[in-house]
Amino acid sequence: MKTVWQIFVVIEFICSVYGYKILVAFPSPFSHFRLGSTLARGLAEAGHDVTMVGNFEDKILPKNGNYTNIVLKYGVDGEDMVKPDFLEITKLNTFSEIFLLGVLGNKAVQGTLENPTFQELLRSNKTFDVIILDQFLNDGLKAIACHFNAPLIMFSTIAANSWVNTISGNPAPPSYIPDLFSEYGPHMTFWQRTKNTLVVLFHDLVRYFITYPKQNEMVKKYFPQCPNVETLTKNVSLFFLNSHQSFHQSVPLVPSMIDIGGFHVPHPRKLPDDLQKIMDNAKEGVIYFSMGSNINPSEMEPHTKQALINTLGKLKETVLWKNDEDLPGISSNIIIRKWFPQMDILAHPNVKLFITHGGLLSTTETLHYGVPVLALPVFGDQRLNAAKAVAAGYGISLRFIDLTEENFSLALNDLLRNPKYRENAKRISRLMQDRPIKPMDLAVYWTEFIARHGGAPHLRVAAVDMPWYKYALVDVIATLLFICFGAWTMLYLLVRRLCCRTSDVKLKKN
Repeated sequence: MKTVWQIFVVIEFICSVYGYKILVAFPSPFSHFRLGSTLARGLAEAGHDVTMVGNFEDKILPKNGNYTNIVLKYGVDGEDMVKPDFLEITKLNTFSEIFLLGVLGNKAVQGTLENPTFQELLRSNKTFDVIILDQFLNDGLKAIACHFNAPLIMFSTIAANSWVNTISGNPAPPSYIPDLFSEYGPHMTFWQRTKNTLVVLFHDLVRYFITYPKQNEMVKKYFPQCPNVETLTKNVSLFFLNSHQSFHQSVPLVPSMIDIGGFHVPHPRKLPDDLQKIMDNAKEGVIYFSMGSNINPSEMEPHTKQALINTLGKLKETVLWKNDEDLPGISSNIIIRKWFPQMDILAHPNVKLFITHGGLLSTTETLHYGVPVLALPVFGDQRLNAAKAVAAGYGISLRFIDLTEENFSLALNDLLRNPKYRENAKRISRLMQDRPIKPMDLAVYWTEFIARHGGAPHLRVAAVDMPWYKYALVDVIATLLFICFGAWTMLYLLVRRLCCRTSDVKLKKN
């Protein structure tokens, strides 16, 4: 017994010196990689041996630990496996968008599993103490935890939502929690609650009839020794959520859900000299305009683009516009570049407004520095993020598809002249940064906790193992209704019989 204890102490000592072996997999071809790589570098900085898998090359390397970046290249020319036209997606209704993403999710999982570089990783003799996987319509990829025999942490790049609530047993009543594809606040009308409920149910239909069947086929093909997707989803040890109650709606969270929103925002760095000079000399202030990495201004409709150019050109403020094309003849107050150091710009005191597509990363960054927003949502959770900005009073939302020169100009004037938007953004910034522990430190602690204990089954609520009809008490309600109906029927028959007897007696007397 003494020998076993000594071996255990030695193992613990080795782990504390050399750290754990951690696989961070973010194969989604979107900006999710920024969150995954930031987390991976933070874990490496904490002294761990981290392998980061994604479809981009991480050019920022950590100073400490051991960090390996495995880049997945898709297609002959290394193109992304899925490149949807987001400006076309914005024309779809909510149900069509959810269905489309379910189909794209299947293609993404298939592309990842067929990728030669990913297959090489699976065939390697590598071992891992814990695996962190991006949660994005890729439930079949949870089999890599089974393959490597390691506990699994899922990372949701947004707040608690339909994709993680179901598999974590987290309660999310659609009566006051809007779906991630909606554009409602918590106080919904009757018809909004009705649509919100239908959207939540449609997520489940897509999951069980589109996502799970197809991805189960992939699991059987590539991981024949592993269970089906439904079982894999129940073996998640922890969920990291890219959220925090300071800038998200307060919702119930089960113990296996950990809020680490804002962990990717670093201390601001020095701006390039030319940009520093431009922003310092902007006497009327600066407006920063970026539609993220997936929406290029060159793909916009000509009338929409012209409305943007005309409106921005009339402003007194200096406008920094992230744009993938040159626009000759524009107003001198507009500065166009293909890339800007976004977070460092938002940290500058002269920034008065951020015009954004409403992506969560951009929203988190602008709130960290207390800058109000004009949101132009296009797809996905951008509409919900924009609705939250309106509800919290730090922004205005205009659907990108409905943008005109008139409504764009009115929104800009209101945001630039009314101090309430900046005051609300600053208030949320203070709340966001007032935490007992830094979000990155929290992520590192819980990752080490899962690795140290080989999982965390004690954090899992019983709802994970319950079929939907038990969870919703359908069987109990049906039984009670049956009893009530039976009792009412018996009472009715008894009263009717008594009434009939009374009538018979009266007839006989007569």
